[in-house]
Amino acid sequence: MSQTLQVIVLKPSKYAVNGIVERFHRGFMPNSTVPYIRSITPAMIGDTPIEVHSIDEYVHTDLNYLSLLQSTRSRPTLLALVGVQSHQFHRALDLAALARSHGCQVVIGGPHVMTCDTSQLHGCGISFALAEAELIWTQILHDAAAGELQPVYGREQRWQQELESPVIIPPARADLKRYVVPMLGLYPARGCPFLCNFCSVIKIAGRKIRSQSISTTMASLREAKAAGVRTIMFTSDNFNKYPEAETLLNAMIDERLGLSFFVQCDTQIARQESFVERLAQAGCFQMFVGAESFNRQTLLAAHKGQNRPETYRDIVRLCRTHGISSHFSNIIGFPQDNEQAVSEHLTVLRELSPTWASFYILCPIPGTEQYDDFLTQGLINERNLDRFDTTCLTWRHPNFTRERLSHLLFDCYRHFFSLGHALQNVKDEIKVRRKGVLSRSVGSLAMSFFSRYSAARKRHPMSGGIRRVRLDRADDYLRLRQRTFGFALAPLPQSLQLPAAELALQPRLKRDLVSG
Repeated sequence: MSQTLQVIVLKPSKYAVNGIVERFHRGFMPNSTVPYIRSITPAMIGDTPIEVHSIDEYVHTDLNYLSLLQSTRSRPTLLALVGVQSHQFHRALDLAALARSHGCQVVIGGPHVMTCDTSQLHGCGISFALAEAELIWTQILHDAAAGELQPVYGREQRWQQELESPVIIPPARADLKRYVVPMLGLYPARGCPFLCNFCSVIKIAGRKIRSQSISTTMASLREAKAAGVRTIMFTSDNFNKYPEAETLLNAMIDERLGLSFFVQCDTQIARQESFVERLAQAGCFQMFVGAESFNRQTLLAAHKGQNRPETYRDIVRLCRTHGISSHFSNIIGFPQDNEQAVSEHLTVLRELSPTWASFYILCPIPGTEQYDDFLTQGLINERNLDRFDTTCLTWRHPNFTRERLSHLLFDCYRHFFSLGHALQNVKDEIKVRRKGVLSRSVGSLAMSFFSRYSAARKRHPMSGGIRRVRLDRADDYLRLRQRTFGFALAPLPQSLQLPAAELALQPRLKRDLVSG
């Protein structure tokens, strides 16, 4: 038997405006990719044993895991930086440089490298994964065991036609305690049929909705419950477009698993009352909906023609009727927005009164169609990828300064989460008389208070968790970054293109959605 290959599956955090690595004593939402990669990693690759360590930097409140970034002849190490988004890319590069300086092999994957051109870094001793893990992970492990990683994996094919997903190995109880509630993220399906120009999902997972087997999802749910998980976050982008969703809900009801869960649905859920009722029966406690704007012309300009604001009220009503919290996502700072538009948006939202609301500043995410348009027009004036996190203005807006739009962002939180709104949420909980009404009511009040408190401190309430922990910062790695890659800030990237078949489909789909 040969030496053991140590594999570190790590979700990097990001650098805040002050350069501090964002970490939290208790996290809100777990990363889904870390346990997924852990679960598809075999115990052996060839005749090489594999030892896996799983780390989510957002909730690790010590730096002990950095000591794992050591590679020896008898114990080679592979650092897999997973789920890396553009605002986490600098942190990923810094960890990669640190690992390489200690002899480790490194591969970086996730939305940024799947949608952005990283070719200028391909000669720096770091590998890049451009495809879904199922297509390339086994080969990466084989190459790492042999000590010969390729510069790029998955250049020819980005995703599987059919999902071949594993039963998820849930985190240890000690890791579950890092979150506000013991929660696990699961992907029963991937893909999105829509064409929102500010979103990169269609380049990451494709437009075809692909489902894993119901038996696999149910087995993962059983394993999660046995491990102490109390809440499931179904991270598929449009749960109501998932073809086997009702079959899964029926199986959960029949088995009486007793797990509460969160789903994301598109706004067409407004016409699916029986489906909403089934969600509630199965244990759904919250529905996240990308409302984004109440202006139909703004939505059409963003290629989000599937949203019709006149249906938003029906979504709130349906959720309230069936005891599900409605969570509306809102974007301020669209190109057409001005002070009056933001004020009117907030007024309408408060009148609709969904249970929760989150607010974000329009950000041209690298790799998206909107990013390409803004870059071509010379509108992007932020050069630091750390800032591309939807909490600050990164482009030259015709009507707002960065400072003013940031002020409006936090104003939205303060005005929406009023005392009256919090008390209305409690009344709604009592009215439906669902099990756990006391804990849900207390949680509702606590979340309202936390949102107002965070906004008053100029911190985004959805940034990751409760009570920030300061351990390290960008300055600790900047010299190593410059020495390894030759820059302090990575240049703004060009976008990678979709496969030819997907590009050919795009114009027809766009016309259909806008006209619909």
